[in-house]
Amino acid sequence: MAECKGATRSIGSNLPLEGVRVFDLTRVIAGPYCSMMLADLGADVIKIEEPSHGDELRWVGRYQGRAPHDEDYFYASNRSKRSVGLNLKDPQHRAVALDLIARSDILVENFSPGVMDRLGLGWKDLSAVNQKLVYCSISGFGQQGPYRNRLALDPIIQAVSGIMNVTGEPGGAPMQVGAPIADVISGMFGAYTVVAALYAARDTGRGRYIDISMQDAMLSVLGPRMGESLQAGLDPARQGNGNPMRVPANTYKAADGKYIAIIVQNDNHWPVFCRAIDRLDLIEEPEYATMLGRVRHRAALDKLVSAAFAQRDSATWAQILAANRVPFAVVNSYLDALADEQVVFRGLVRELEHPASGKVRVVGPPWIMQDTRIEPTAPPLLGQHTEEVLKEWLGWDEECIARLKTGWEQSAVDAAA
Repeated sequence: MAECKGATRSIGSNLPLEGVRVFDLTRVIAGPYCSMMLADLGADVIKIEEPSHGDELRWVGRYQGRAPHDEDYFYASNRSKRSVGLNLKDPQHRAVALDLIARSDILVENFSPGVMDRLGLGWKDLSAVNQKLVYCSISGFGQQGPYRNRLALDPIIQAVSGIMNVTGEPGGAPMQVGAPIADVISGMFGAYTVVAALYAARDTGRGRYIDISMQDAMLSVLGPRMGESLQAGLDPARQGNGNPMRVPANTYKAADGKYIAIIVQNDNHWPVFCRAIDRLDLIEEPEYATMLGRVRHRAALDKLVSAAFAQRDSATWAQILAANRVPFAVVNSYLDALADEQVVFRGLVRELEHPASGKVRVVGPPWIMQDTRIEPTAPPLLGQHTEEVLKEWLGWDEECIARLKTGWEQSAVDAAA
């Protein structure tokens, strides 16, 4: 078999991970988000998918008005990757995978613990093939421990981490956050540790194994909010949109029915806020003069503030609060958030040309790096880049690909049967 020609692929210019190769065995959200972050930084990410159906998010229910070929949920976490169709249960396909892994810098997977070992693609197997390989496993509860074999999706991690118990109205039921934050946070921690291990591997010549637990990742993010639990052994109660340590800090309904989130961060902000809402009389009220007093009289003060906000529409309040430098935001819908003038100014939402769906929009990388330009590519079709990657990474020619193509197609038929 011919050696790899060393071809590289770039989605921008001067990206820090240009030339880095990622063998991506992830699906759904946590793993794909991790590998997408690496792709955003310039890595050549090849997404390995089972040829008959691919990532589960390709075939979840379609959104209203969208066509059968639109894979909108999949698009959100898979830009700037290339799709290679391989059935890892097929010995011939697994041999191809091993050749690709031997030329990879990073492998990311989020199968259930034990699956990769059963496929002969576990850390011990692959570190012998490629000693520089950085290998990252993302799972619900980690590779070891009493919960190792439990299945976990984002709502399960929200429940077990405790965030669900502090979310919701006082006296109401626990409520999950309306976005897959446990998945995304786990993917972010995965990308962060992968890049650190890659940096070390370039000095030492040896890769490392990384075990990311979604439960651990979620608790790590919640740590700054857990002071009373960690130090005082107390469980915080549900506060709705309120803040247990600051008042006023809530969402208040304006005259046009929209809600405005504000927070008075400290006692220095209190007089400024009172001027903004035309309630200078409250500055001298002894029960409201300090944050401790305002917290103690939360219900009465929230009632006064609510009455003030009901007098003007949200646009007027936005002007007043901005002029007085009060921390605030009108509560946006997702559509409002995407069209926000600051988001538009920074160019966060990108429009990409997809081979099946035409123009698709994605939320791009949330960073601007000096002397660096990124041009994301569209999320791939299933198996779109199989031949391309085999030519670039393994140096295969048309004859080699033609010899194996029949076997690939038959494997796809067998897998679908």
